[in-house]
Amino acid sequence: MNIEIGFTIAASILALCALAAAFAAMHTAHCGRSRCESLESSIASLRRDLELATSISARTVRRVQRVEHEFSDVTERVDLVESRATAGSESLDQAIDLARRGVDADRLERQFGLSSGEAKLVARLHGRDKLN
Repeated sequence: MNIEIGFTIAASILALCALAAAFAAMHTAHCGRSRCESLESSIASLRRDLELATSISARTVRRVQRVEHEFSDVTERVDLVESRATAGSESLDQAIDLARRGVDADRLERQFGLSSGEAKLVARLHGRDKLN
């Protein structure tokens, strides 16, 4: 009977080890499923964030394009003024001299190609009627 008791004890120990291994495998599978669900949730959240960022980026691009379109004439105007400043600084000096002699803004505008606002500014700043 001693051999039978030994085999019984060995079989019991083997059964307990198999049971422990089965529980460990189930625990590992459960943890793996939980981790997979967590990752799927994170991916879904990242997808929503990416869609939001894409939407914001598209709106920003449209706004930048609209601003560029609205202010493209400003760039052209600045270029025109800069080219006038480098090429026509003498004519501006002449316009100032004439304004000091009493020439009105309309004539400055016609004679020197100044805009209405520029001619009025020169006449007001340098004309005979300026405030001291």
